[in-house]
Amino acid sequence: MAATATEHGHGHDHSHGHEEHNQESMKVFGFWLFLITDVLMFATLFATYVVLRNNTNGGPTAEELFQLPIIIANTFILLTSSFTSGLAVLAMHQGKLKQLIGWLAVTMLLGASFLGLEIYEFAHLVHEGATMQTSAFLSAFYTLVGAHGLHVTIGLFWMIGIVLQLAKRGITPVTERKVNVVSLYWHFLDAVWIFVFTVVYLMGVM
Repeated sequence: MAATATEHGHGHDHSHGHEEHNQESMKVFGFWLFLITDVLMFATLFATYVVLRNNTNGGPTAEELFQLPIIIANTFILLTSSFTSGLAVLAMHQGKLKQLIGWLAVTMLLGASFLGLEIYEFAHLVHEGATMQTSAFLSAFYTLVGAHGLHVTIGLFWMIGIVLQLAKRGITPVTERKVNVVSLYWHFLDAVWIFVFTVVYLMGVM
């Protein structure tokens, strides 16, 4: 009877573990679906911007408005944050909880700095009279760049939540999946920003 009970317990544990694995796999699959819809959304915003970028309605052009040194600095900051998020994942795979949390904190600090410079840029443009209502070009610009900034903001709050869970529960299959997913999300935002930097800023000032 004892052997039967033990076997039953092992079978229950195995079934429970298999169910948890399936749930984690489904959550990762759901994230990929979300990422695909985000790619389509950004593709639409880029296409809209390209169509409207010369429609200035007699207002200021991209060449007159954009301050490339600030944008280059912001690009460097975001790319560095992508590297630090990769270091966080590496620390996680090595089982180093403190380093994992530390690198996520550095990534969040860099992300917040990126947002700070972007807000400064928007405030400067509005002060110059370049608002969303000024022209179709600026409406498309604020929508595209603002959508990316909103995604960065979401990523920062997401990381804060994960850091709190890591501090409480440590590295578990659940927190490991969450760190992997948020890191992938952050790399995706970096890739989108490269397109923003090229299509919006570089092509705008050239």
